[in-house]
Amino acid sequence: MVTDRPGKATTQVDPFEAPTAAADEIEQDVPHEECGVFGVWAPGEEVAKLTFYGLYALQHRGQEAAGIAVGDGSHVVVYKDLGLVSQVFGEQTLASLQGRVGVGHCRYSTTGGGTWENAQPTFRTTAAGTGLALGHNGNLVNTAELRERVESGGVDTVAANASSPANGCDRATSDSDLVTGLLAAAAEDKGLEQAAMELFPTLRGAFSMTFSDEKTLYAVRDPHGVRPLVLGRLERGWVVASETAALDIVGASFVREVEPGELLAIDDEGLRSQHFASPEPKGCIFEYVYLARPDTAIAGRSVHSTRVEIGRRLAEEHGVDADLVIPVPESGTPAAIGYAQGSGIPYGNGLVKNAYVGRTFIQPSQTIRQLGIRLKLNPLREVIRGKRLVVVDDSIVRGNTQRALVRMLREAGAVEVHVRIASPPVKWPCFYGIDFASRAELIANGLDMDGVRRSIGADTLGHVSLDGLVAATEQPRNRLCSACFDGEYPIPLPEDERIGKHLLEELDRTPAAGAEPVLPNGYGAADALGRP
Repeated sequence: MVTDRPGKATTQVDPFEAPTAAADEIEQDVPHEECGVFGVWAPGEEVAKLTFYGLYALQHRGQEAAGIAVGDGSHVVVYKDLGLVSQVFGEQTLASLQGRVGVGHCRYSTTGGGTWENAQPTFRTTAAGTGLALGHNGNLVNTAELRERVESGGVDTVAANASSPANGCDRATSDSDLVTGLLAAAAEDKGLEQAAMELFPTLRGAFSMTFSDEKTLYAVRDPHGVRPLVLGRLERGWVVASETAALDIVGASFVREVEPGELLAIDDEGLRSQHFASPEPKGCIFEYVYLARPDTAIAGRSVHSTRVEIGRRLAEEHGVDADLVIPVPESGTPAAIGYAQGSGIPYGNGLVKNAYVGRTFIQPSQTIRQLGIRLKLNPLREVIRGKRLVVVDDSIVRGNTQRALVRMLREAGAVEVHVRIASPPVKWPCFYGIDFASRAELIANGLDMDGVRRSIGADTLGHVSLDGLVAATEQPRNRLCSACFDGEYPIPLPEDERIGKHLLEELDRTPAAGAEPVLPNGYGAADALGRP
């Protein structure tokens, strides 16, 4: 458990003493996005099925839980559960969700644990009897302040209108739930739209949200636009989604991005737009590296094209004599193509990925756990044997995946393994919606480049520079958030240290004023203390 400032953990594993990565370590050794959001207003259409397919397209953004809320003009019905979109929803369930407006969500947790109560959309009924369902992508940094406002105002924080599984907790512990409670409480007197215009300027952090009552769909994006959110047009309605790929899947045409600081409302009267804050764009640069689907476009730039260009620049910055360039599928594939183009080294497929391995609720036995990375990747020995390889991956977090991968490739007959990474070293945690490891667990934070190389067992190691990455996005550097690489957080973090994935659970367990939340995994107060 980390109990001190970053880099001063009382117990820390020596990175040179971990030759094998078990299955759960591989799962933990990748960045996790918080979630995907989808909203649709389309009277006369099957909005639940449209939302289902929209979430299906966004499944990569969150695999812990999924939910859909539908409003029919008189009522709002919410159905959600733990699991993948295809596990939570079937034909019978979708057929029962009839309405004109829908809000959908697939979740990976960054504030609040992965319990049923924290699944989204969150739901409240106002004192006037109006239903409110909300889905949130991102992470707030003033959660403790919002919690105080909720408690001082007597706002309900219990998961509403549902029976929770017997897990010993019936209270939601997410920042999204706090926002829903505050919004519902304020809507009683002011109406939902005006309540939103007054509440959202008080939120600090990253939030791209879709929410609705019985008749109206709303979409909102924080003033920095950290997380993506786009607007699409159906023949008989409108769609909002985390990525343009979700618009494609449901047959919606791209209209534009929801602007930072903008609130959209869509109902029988049409589409309305208001700005609750002036835009200060700081889009997440890691969306280009890993988070977004390659068939998505961000700020008019294809993510696939960006990743290919990153690979070209990586080849210019870190060239090497080799026989074959291979990707770590699937996220390393476009950059590997670009590296091959930039270096003139042939591109090939040296690793086969099991396309059906994702998050599972079935725990592997110890024997299976020891297989580690082979559960997801297996080498093509006839391609690898006797070759000097350039292996291209998107990022290094703890180093477990790359360490196991290099060992596997050498066992398959590779004579040299040169690792190339399509992002700069990850040295800082994200407080805006990506669940990285804590600073003490980030391998690049504790070792220099050669130390990381020796730790993973590679012959050489090269990361694309931050300048090269920014240039590949074709975005001005001042419009991008790159805090995970340079530690420059565009949205100020709380000075009182009250921050972290399990902050609200810790406040429930330790209500004493000034108690510091201590987190066994993920980012936390100790990370905030060590920020530049």
